[in-house]
Amino acid sequence: MSAKSSTAVKEIEVFNPATEEKLGAVPYSTTDDVVKAVEAAESNFKRWKDTSANVRAELLHGAADKMRKHQKKLIELLTLEQGKPVPENEEEMEWVINTFDYYAELGRHERGRVLPSNEPSQLNIVVKEPFGVVACILPWNYPLLLLAWKVAPALAAGNTVVIKPSELTPLSTMYMMEHCLDEFPKGVINVVNGLGPDVGETLVKHPAVRAIAFTGSVATGQRIASLAAPAMKKLHLELGGKDAFVIAEDADPEVTAKALAYSALANAGQVCTSTERVYIPQKRKKEFTEAIVEFVKKLKIGPGIEPTTDIGPMIGPTFRDKVANHVEDARAHGAKVLIGGSVPKNFDKGYYFEPTVLVDVDHSMKIMKEETFGPTIPLMEYKSFEQAIDYVNDSEFGLGACLLSSDPMKAKLFFEDVKAGTIWINDPLTDNYAGPFGGMKLSGGARELGQEGLDGFREVKHVHWEFATSAKSYWFPYGKKG
Repeated sequence: MSAKSSTAVKEIEVFNPATEEKLGAVPYSTTDDVVKAVEAAESNFKRWKDTSANVRAELLHGAADKMRKHQKKLIELLTLEQGKPVPENEEEMEWVINTFDYYAELGRHERGRVLPSNEPSQLNIVVKEPFGVVACILPWNYPLLLLAWKVAPALAAGNTVVIKPSELTPLSTMYMMEHCLDEFPKGVINVVNGLGPDVGETLVKHPAVRAIAFTGSVATGQRIASLAAPAMKKLHLELGGKDAFVIAEDADPEVTAKALAYSALANAGQVCTSTERVYIPQKRKKEFTEAIVEFVKKLKIGPGIEPTTDIGPMIGPTFRDKVANHVEDARAHGAKVLIGGSVPKNFDKGYYFEPTVLVDVDHSMKIMKEETFGPTIPLMEYKSFEQAIDYVNDSEFGLGACLLSSDPMKAKLFFEDVKAGTIWINDPLTDNYAGPFGGMKLSGGARELGQEGLDGFREVKHVHWEFATSAKSYWFPYGKKG
């Protein structure tokens, strides 16, 4: 499924998770390749930093225009190498394109502010400056979306970048580099391919890399943080979650079933903000559960490239095995599987797992504590709305949380008391280009999108300017002055 963990490997083979067939290969970057990529980014940084914001904006808009022209091919590549259905990749590409357009404009909007000065002869300004070389280390589940969320604001801020795609999904990134990002000056955008323990760590440890933007697991994020700490590098980490979904008593069961299925099963549950814990009111447990099970039964599993597919394959066997382990652990501790729970028998190839609904779960089970990252819907009942909020906060993660309710008092209590970076009320997993995305607690403290997404790639400098050049009365010496 992926390359061997050795730089002696000449290439990384890429496979279709729906069929297990080889799609292609990319060169495996050596340590020397990584060093050269960073050096290229470093040597071209000042020229790019000094490029006017208007020119940078034109190049970002130009890249977005090229993405529109190559959109069909990029969607096909995403579907084949990553697995999710075409409609979800159409949405991913829409977000990628618009993110480049958004930061093209935001990048020339401002670069600091003027402060009220202490004296009429002084000027105080805050200047926001690029870090320099930014390492952008990408995941496999949304390879181009999360490239855009990092690379577009980093470039708009005046940084140069070195991108490391996931070894599972590098083809779409390489195609975009060749066909959509090719107008940028040489050395501004660079790509290396390989595994984290060699290529990724070489990139992170290089002294010229001043900031690291990463989306992925907590363990990898902690490893990156430990490597970056001695040089006090800027960390921009989004480390996944265990997102909760609370169904209030006033919610409609049929609408609930549709909303929950989308939030839990899109991309086969392989979304950092996928719903992985569901809390249903004890008084209406039966009707909500029945509606959810009946809706999930209708969903079609298959290759993402087929137009009738609702749920595609998982990315690989290791990830599928983890989901199976969480389901079996829940069963062993008293949970009941109402639908799904195993590998479908009608596929000879591909890494499919049935969408699974469970009841009688609790927080002692892996499926309610650890990140599952698969197509599961575990249902746990609550007695009061306050108890539901306590359950939501009973997690080491804090990326996002969903609520279905028409009660404004419940909605206000939910968004004020829940510890999560994004709160969705009645519209799960919808983002806003201008709204910051990111988490709390183990989910990491970075923010992508919005003004915060741009500021994440800028450091702040305060300039205190006195126009008068005469000596100040409060300087040395402190003795009696004549």
